Amino acid sequence: MDQALFYHRFLFAFTASYHYLFPQLTMGLGLLVVILQAMGLRTGDERYDRAALFWGRIFGLTFVMGVVTGIPMEFQFGTNWARFSEDTGGVIGQTLAMEGVFAFFLESSFLALFLFGREKLGRKAHFGTAVAVWLGSWISGYFIVATNAFMQHPVGYETDVQGHLALSSLGALLTNPWLGWQYFHTMAGAVVTGSFAVAAIGAYYVLVDTSPPGDAPRESRAGYGRLFLRVAVPAGLIASLIMAFPTGDRQASHVAEYQPPSFAAMEGLFHTDEPAGLVMIGQPDMDDLRLDNPLEVPHALSFLTYHRWDARVEGLTSFPRDDWPDNVPLLYYAYHIMVGLGTIFIVVMALAGFLLWRKKLIENRPVLWLVLLMAPFPFIANTMGWMTAELGRQPWTVWGVLRTSVSDSSRVTAGNTLFTVIGFMGLYLVLGLLFLFLAHREITHGPLPAHSSHQEV
Repeated sequence: MDQALFYHRFLFAFTASYHYLFPQLTMGLGLLVVILQAMGLRTGDERYDRAALFWGRIFGLTFVMGVVTGIPMEFQFGTNWARFSEDTGGVIGQTLAMEGVFAFFLESSFLALFLFGREKLGRKAHFGTAVAVWLGSWISGYFIVATNAFMQHPVGYETDVQGHLALSSLGALLTNPWLGWQYFHTMAGAVVTGSFAVAAIGAYYVLVDTSPPGDAPRESRAGYGRLFLRVAVPAGLIASLIMAFPTGDRQASHVAEYQPPSFAAMEGLFHTDEPAGLVMIGQPDMDDLRLDNPLEVPHALSFLTYHRWDARVEGLTSFPRDDWPDNVPLLYYAYHIMVGLGTIFIVVMALAGFLLWRKKLIENRPVLWLVLLMAPFPFIANTMGWMTAELGRQPWTVWGVLRTSVSDSSRVTAGNTLFTVIGFMGLYLVLGLLFLFLAHREITHGPLPAHSSHQEV
């Protein structure tokens, strides 16, 4: 690979991965804030309103970080991916513009009303602002995923006389067959992230409480911790299940249908097999084109992919080498880490949900510690999921239409891009530390009203 192209790709991968740490949290928290507000509206319990405002402030902080880290990515289309922008701007420019004009302004405007308008608005109107913020974040996600879906499975376009792609059907672009399951899979992943974050803070508040079990006042951090767990654990369990099936299952089927070389690489299937087993563990050997030390479930891949135990699944060697993903081992490991963590999420939330149902979760400190320590892993799983999607699309920027090797900015040198990479790493380190400082300060204060005397944390 050309050195300049490598750094162009590394820069975008770094900034995109860092950026997505924040939108996945806001999209997940948006729904949970609505649930908290709805419960407050239904019960009249002010604690739900204060809990919603607390997570709304975390949402706002995360939203700002998402904006700050998202803007440089759009500039990179021009600075580092000029040929890609020139060839595809007539199509993807539509969805990116719609995301900014419609979703972003809806989200940001109503976020301000939600955070600062509670005293001026009635409870129902304030609940409406929470719904608008949630919808804005999810609509924003829809347009971004629609952009990516076009790159994965291009539809609704035509090629003009200059060889550039032009939009021929906005309806086809927004109803791309690739889009639906990818979008719901992405949103389920975001809710998993938000749920684990809320549950982790709830577990933390309960763990640091010094009151005897069951004796913590309702208006205390431990009281709010119990509330957070009651809301987040069921939401996390449902989202984890949806993330696996049907959304994850159907998205994998789309990869098998539309990007068969990528599917074979994800599964570590080098040679066509009939029937094909599902590999749980193994190490790709690119010299001998096989998996070392595989742990395999016979026939399972055939059944999961084509719903037949004896189905034929094409291996990598059935396709031209030029169409293989250019980093098969990284793609394989990213996919298996994502799937493995998703399975762990189901187990952890099912265990916590069972104990919550039996009213024993609050007293079970080992499980509370487990819930607390799981907080970073949904971020890792979502990152691995996007790595799977983007590594699997290679060697194309637009599948079957435009190759990555001819998509970058030919006049931007490797040295210039490396310098930019170093600069962004330093800047994002500072921003990350600032975010953690502000989030820690907010979490330390908690959702307690200012006059509360319960300062256990």
